Amino acid sequence: MIKFHIGYFIAAFLLFITEIIIALYLHDSFIRPYGGDFLVVILLYCFVKSFFNLPVLLTACCVLLFAYAIEISQYFHLVKVLGLQNSRLAKILLGTSISFMDLLVYTLGIVLVIMVENLRLSLKKF
Repeated sequence: MIKFHIGYFIAAFLLFITEIIIALYLHDSFIRPYGGDFLVVILLYCFVKSFFNLPVLLTACCVLLFAYAIEISQYFHLVKVLGLQNSRLAKILLGTSISFMDLLVYTLGIVLVIMVENLRLSLKKF
């Protein structure tokens, strides 16, 4: 079950760097709000798969549920409840306002993951 996979780790690292670049340098109304959210679930998926040899669908669903939970926690103002409203890092990681569009974007990111993984696994059989 626990197995290090360098390919997923490199992908997660590159996605993390991309997320940092988006956060620091893009201040548009499309890539930053939606592209970052689309990529973050892919990053989380790759990070989990870097260390755990779990089935694609299980991993993808768990990552998606985690992303949904973080987004829904914003409805309940979790950052404020935890007393972290002055923490920039907490506000970045946990967010401060719920967006139902984010839930859709997370879902689309995971759909892409499942499609790519299924394609990769079917090509591996040949």
